[in-house]
Order: sequence, then structure tokens, then C-alpha cells
Amino acid sequence: MDPLPPALLLFSKTLFLAVLDPQSTTVLVFLLLALITLSFIVSGAEVAFFSLTYKAISLLKTKQEHSYKRIIVFIEKPKELLASLLITNSFSNIAIIIISNIVIGSAIETTELHNSWIEFLIKVVLVASILVLFCEVMPKVYANQNNIRFAKDFGIVIEAVYYLFRRPGAWMIKYTDIIEKKLAKNLNGDYGKEERRQAIDLYAESFASEKEKTILLGIENFGEITVKQVMKTRVDVNGIEYKTSFSDVINLVEELHYSRLPVYKEDLDEVVGILNTKDLLPVIEKPDFDWHTLIRLPYFVHEQKLIEDLLKEFQTRHIHFAIVVDEFGGTSGIVTLEDVLEEVIGDIRDEFDEEESGFKRLDDHNYIFDGRTMINDVCKLMELPPDTFDRIKGESDSLAGLLLELTGEIPGVNQVINSGDFDFTVLEIIKNRLQKIKISIRHPASS
Repeated sequence: MDPLPPALLLFSKTLFLAVLDPQSTTVLVFLLLALITLSFIVSGAEVAFFSLTYKAISLLKTKQEHSYKRIIVFIEKPKELLASLLITNSFSNIAIIIISNIVIGSAIETTELHNSWIEFLIKVVLVASILVLFCEVMPKVYANQNNIRFAKDFGIVIEAVYYLFRRPGAWMIKYTDIIEKKLAKNLNGDYGKEERRQAIDLYAESFASEKEKTILLGIENFGEITVKQVMKTRVDVNGIEYKTSFSDVINLVEELHYSRLPVYKEDLDEVVGILNTKDLLPVIEKPDFDWHTLIRLPYFVHEQKLIEDLLKEFQTRHIHFAIVVDEFGGTSGIVTLEDVLEEVIGDIRDEFDEEESGFKRLDDHNYIFDGRTMINDVCKLMELPPDTFDRIKGESDSLAGLLLELTGEIPGVNQVINSGDFDFTVLEIIKNRLQKIKISIRHPASS
């Protein structure tokens, strides 16, 4: 019995007879090296791209170089990227086995080791060593230790591989998802998001109050919410200019009633620190005190950071306040520990909070919102799924931004914008800013 499968043995012998001359063998050796290099890059890319932490991805989004932007593009298409890498790796490994078999066989023909079993063992050991060492272990170890550099340096190769195999990869993903959905129904304890929400609804009907239901739903969604969805936007942020006098700082603190205020130079894009207002108490009677000595170092977070990760960082760093920056490094807003906790336990109000919430419920199908209200909060207040407006909201985060994207211009007062089952009516505009917006549900879903 032949040690190799008959079809593979016949194919190998056919190629072997065709490349007995030295020139053809040299070509095959170079081709083998090229395939090993390709397999090295692809295997390493599997680790490099999929081991990037959220912090690393946030950092890459601030880079302007094309090589870094390429990484972000691929990270946003993980299934397609992985499918392309797996297809490429499979084909390259098969080609390495076949060509290695021919080259090693050609070399053994010139020695005294021309014995079928000895030849087979030599081929197995050498080919396995090549595949394991150069095509699996080395690239993955290197990529794990230098994931950003690996993804950057070999990004052009991965881009070529992606565009070459993305169609077969898409086909694989399509049928894999179908199989996965069918199998998921039979897996004990593996429930989708909708099933978990239904379970919470059923539990709340019999055993929990509305407040407890809100907390359970907040916990369910907690791991998916980004800082951008809960932060106070830049237009709502109050800060202290670095050159402000001590007396003006005291007056500003008394007026705003905030426990912490960002300190900036020129504008909020250059935040230089945080002033904790309790630090002013021991020196409040010293009119000439240099309040700049009380400024604490600011903590910056990217707007796409998950609040789940932010909460852990607040706990480990013992801080309650962070400056939110966008992909260009500009200030998007601020986020506090209170903003994070409110996503689970609901609104936290103190004696200094204004009673005006920017929200008014007219009836079950009509609501009035402040234009600055975040879309995520609109869904919560209207008791709608968080992804209700995802299809139409584009890059906007506020209700006013949503309407501007729908119209492509600043709408007029009393103008009605229709979208799906919703009518948006602009009630008030101040300085080209949409202040009050009415939302009407035209076709409420039947319960």
C-alpha cells in the first residue's frame, strides 16, 4: 500500500517528472519560499488583527497614515477578513506540501536514501517542520508581541489577499451563519439578545417592578454601550479658562454647582487639567491664591470606548471624570461615573439638577424632546429598542443631528420630516440650532 493517497501520489509523480531539470527545480524552490512567506504573513495576520485591544483600536483611529487607516477598515469587517485569511492559508499550505514533496523527492533521487519508507519519513518530518515552525508558531508568536507593527507592515499583502478571496469568503460566511443559527437553537443556555429581553419582560410581569425591569435591561445592554452614547456633548460642557482670576473661578463654581470642572487654554480642544471644587474650600478666603496649583491631571478617553471598560478604569484609577476625545484628538465632551451608572440604575438627580429634563410625553404616541437629547436616550424614554433609529441615524448621536441627516439642510419651524413609522416636527429653532422636536408614532406596533 502506498504511504500517500493514490490521487496525491499520482499528481506528485506527474509534476516530479516534469521538473527533473535543475532550472525547473530552482523555480520550484523560489516558489516554495514565496508560499512559505505568504503563509507566514497570513498566519501572523490572524493573530495581529484579532488581538488588537479596544485601546489599541482607539489609538489607531487617531492616526492619519494610510497604513493605519487600512487596519481600521479591516477590523470593521472581521468575518470577511478572517474568511479570506483562512482560504489563503489553506491553499498556500496545500501548495507547500505538494511542492515540498516534489523538491525533496528530487533531492533524494540523487542520494542513496531512495527507499519508499525512508523517503516518506523524510518528507513528513521536513514538511511538518516547515508548516509548524515557519507557517504557524513563528508568525503567531511574533504577531502576538508586535500586533500593530505586524498589521501595519504587512497590510498591503493582507489587502491583496482580502480583495482576491473576499467573494469566496462571503459565500462561506453566508452558509456558516445559516448553520450557526440552526445549531444555536439547540445549544442549552445560549440565548440571543431578543430571547434575553423577552425573558426579562416575562420575569418583570410577575416578579419585578418597573424600576427593577429598567435595571435588568440596563445590565443587559451595558456591555454594548459606548462612551459617545452617554457623554455630555461639547455644547453642554462648562469649563474654566486657564487665565481666569481666582475670584472669577470662585464665582463660576458657585454659579455652576459642579464638583469637577475641566480647565482649558483658548478652547475646549486644549484641556490642561481638572479642577476639583472641594480643593477650593481650604483657600476660599485667600483672594490672591494661585488656584492653578490645585489643577489635577486630566484623564482622556476615546468616544468609542465601551462604558463597561470605562467603569473598570474609573475603579482602578479612583477617578470619576474623563474628557472624551474624537478620532482627531478634539474634545467631544465629558463623561462622569454618574453618566455610566445611570445606564443601569436610571437617572440620578441631586438638589442642583434642573427640573427641566428636555422631555415631555404628550400621550402614548407623541413626545417632545430637546434637540440635544442623545438618540440612545430618546429610545429609552419612548420605551423603544435601542437600535430603532440605527438604520437612518448615520454618524449623528443627537436627535437634532438625526433630523439634519434626514433633511440635508436646516429645516424650518413646524416642518414635518417623515421616516418609517415616525413623524418629526421641528417646534423651535434658536440660532440655527434645533431646540424642540416633536416625535409622533404614526403606526404604533400592536402589542
